Amino acid sequence: MELQLIEVYIPLNRLDAFLTEIEQFHVIEKWHTKISDKEELVKILIKKKHTEEILDFLEVNDQGQEEVRALLYNISTYVPRVEPDKEEEIEEDSEEKQKEITRASRHELYNVVHSSSTTSINYLWMLVLSAVVATAGIVKDSAAIVIGAMVIAPLIGPFTALAFAATLGDYKLMKRSVLTCLYGLVIPIAIAIIFGFIFPLPINSDEFLARTNIELMDIVVALAAGTAGAMSFAKRVSEALVGVMVSVALLPPAVVLGMMLGALEFEQALTPFILLLVNISAILCSAILVFWTSGIQPINWSEIQVANTSKTYSLIAVSIVIVILAILIFIIQF
Repeated sequence: MELQLIEVYIPLNRLDAFLTEIEQFHVIEKWHTKISDKEELVKILIKKKHTEEILDFLEVNDQGQEEVRALLYNISTYVPRVEPDKEEEIEEDSEEKQKEITRASRHELYNVVHSSSTTSINYLWMLVLSAVVATAGIVKDSAAIVIGAMVIAPLIGPFTALAFAATLGDYKLMKRSVLTCLYGLVIPIAIAIIFGFIFPLPINSDEFLARTNIELMDIVVALAAGTAGAMSFAKRVSEALVGVMVSVALLPPAVVLGMMLGALEFEQALTPFILLLVNISAILCSAILVFWTSGIQPINWSEIQVANTSKTYSLIAVSIVIVILAILIFIIQF
């Protein structure tokens, strides 16, 4: 059972009403302490799956009141141990059957997305290093080196952030995520162009040839990668291994595309370019579907309308791109 602790700093004149209001939520335990003549600290122990309810309540009910502040903590241990009663177990089983994905609160995910969508010096350096390592691995025909490049490639964050922003209809966050995603693709392609211009194409490398051949199965792989990445993000579990899968779908095709452009093989560069577009579209499509079906949406009515429009049009757009590219792949194969 995953537990979280919410600390709410609230004015004394709001305390009694707040303590009464939170009785309607699934609270395990609550404490309150006076910390000043004007403010009280309320601590609420709650199951992780119910956290969003209280945070949404605070966001709507105390909107615009700067004196009301809340902090969220993950709890690894609580003594005495929380034992669910029979009715609660039945309720949980029923909820789990209806809800396919157990996830963190929207507020917690939003904070993670903000950092993932930002272009930092560390992000740029990791891109450069992963691109160099991936290019070297493809030239040397070493799967181990290519996989090593996938481990350090920071590509899962910005593409997950873009899908999350599209789901919420946050256009400001979407623009920042798009820019970060472009950095994540342009930098490896630029580095590979330099390699392709200086060195001959490694036409005997299986790692290189694998990205010059495109099949419909590549769409399935990219859809699986995007789904796994979005689910690991939503559940706030380790994204390291899942990030490798997403990077496998994005970084090698980008490197091969850059090497071909650097060698002025524009016609041959069409295949890795299509593969890259397929993988990007499939990852975004599956991630949007995961966030949509897991119930991630704003709390205000006007924002919900914007979010519904955004995720619907985004899903339609990437789906159309996937269908067009799938038809193109089918034509190329036959």
